[in-house]
Amino acid sequence: MAQIIWYPGHDVLLKDVVRAEDCYLYDSNGKRYVDLESGVWCTSIGHGHPRILKALSEQAAEITHNGFIYSSPVVEGAAREFLALLGFDGGNLVFLCSGSEAVEYGVRVTRMITERPLLMTMADSYFGAYGSAWRRDESEWFSFDWIPCTACPDDRSCNNACKHRAAIPFDRIGGFLFEPGSSSGLVRFPPVKLIRSIVAEVHGAGGLVQVNEVTTGIARTGRWFGYQHYDISPDIASLGKGVGNGYPISVTAFAPGVIDRLGGREIMYAQSHQNDPLGAAVAREVIRVIGEDGLIARAGEIGEVLIRGLEAIKTRTRRIREVRGRGLLVAIEMEDGPEETLTKKTLPDMLDRGFVLAHRSGYGILRVDPPLTIAQRDIEAFLKTFEEVLTAIS
Repeated sequence: MAQIIWYPGHDVLLKDVVRAEDCYLYDSNGKRYVDLESGVWCTSIGHGHPRILKALSEQAAEITHNGFIYSSPVVEGAAREFLALLGFDGGNLVFLCSGSEAVEYGVRVTRMITERPLLMTMADSYFGAYGSAWRRDESEWFSFDWIPCTACPDDRSCNNACKHRAAIPFDRIGGFLFEPGSSSGLVRFPPVKLIRSIVAEVHGAGGLVQVNEVTTGIARTGRWFGYQHYDISPDIASLGKGVGNGYPISVTAFAPGVIDRLGGREIMYAQSHQNDPLGAAVAREVIRVIGEDGLIARAGEIGEVLIRGLEAIKTRTRRIREVRGRGLLVAIEMEDGPEETLTKKTLPDMLDRGFVLAHRSGYGILRVDPPLTIAQRDIEAFLKTFEEVLTAIS
């Protein structure tokens, strides 16, 4: 694979996958692996889902690609379904190709609307591979370190009596970009009262709230969207990864009235596959499958089995520092040294025994994000194997 430029910070440990089905990968020797990272959160309803293959085939036989001056009814239909899902009926939507694009598109709209110089986000957020949200220049962004808030002894709502919160320059902030749980792959969840307080402050000043649901959306956390755990109402939602089940499609959706605030100004962003019917057809079928097959509740139920099992292993082995998760978005922080010795040993040992895990590079963290369709028996087999591997490592 010397000709391939691979992901930075990751070693390619399995180089000959020739087939995938649901939660399973198969190498050229026929060995089966359980994919516990969903191809980086993407295969939300499993590899090669028959309904997605059917949607791909049928739409490809009709029309796959739109030009700048013609469209297809499937795009409008899919947009209406997504807007309804978000509670944005009467709003607006664009289909793009990646989560990075979906976030940046929303950021550009916010900057066009707000007259204030800064957008706010959490210091540990990740928003993509390019653009303003990736650079996060201090002249454009205020990054808030929320970790001290986890130890807050006050049960009341956040207010400026707290010096930490009082340091937020709300008078200069025109928008809040919130990632509800991924924390750059570390899987950490800011306190509910903090987020509600920030949202209320931003909305009160006429600012916009954008949620980055690229990793936490599409039922991953046991609800349709991660922001729903916070009982907030965003103005903009950016979706990606699992929305295409492996097909490169993303969504930026706007609540009613947001685009009206542009006053007719055009959003200067265009790319060749914007609003393509093939991607729209796939994304629409993904949310239909999740809704019709009860995968939202199932993510919560299977997630409970997984987290409860990991907590028990933590107690028995003392090799795990912390288990964090919601639904099927789970991080295992290991009792590791500065060189991540335990983590780096565990990852290939689990792979040898048929389980693909994600490793957050630079941290002693393993992540478990299986497809929402994973069988409970595979979760139980993983838990049994994981404990055996941890116990065997000296």
